[in-house]
Amino acid sequence: MLTLLKKFFTWWNQDTFGTRITTIISGKLVGKDSYGNKYYESKKGKRWVIYSGEIDASKIPVEWYSWIHFTNNKIEKTHDLKKYDWQKPHLPNLTGTEKAYYPNKNKNVIEKKYKSWKN
Repeated sequence: MLTLLKKFFTWWNQDTFGTRITTIISGKLVGKDSYGNKYYESKKGKRWVIYSGEIDASKIPVEWYSWIHFTNNKIEKTHDLKKYDWQKPHLPNLTGTEKAYYPNKNKNVIEKKYKSWKN
């Protein structure tokens, strides 16, 4: 019952009830990326994503970024981008997590370049 209520009233749990109805009625599945996100397009040209898991726009890989933003690109036609050995896999925004980038090697000590005026 709680899952059904979440579908009706929250947008951060994959897709809402309205999005699900729109997807069923007028959505055509264009493709799916390696993370499980599904990409849809309507007959009128509207495009949307149904994310797998938590909704975060930084989870869209570069292969689909140009398509979702209507940018003409050679990738748009195939959605198969050749990956080279030196390329790292796509990661969502990791700011605020334990995997966030810190310029210092010691993550526990963050040097401040200022002094607090209140103690």
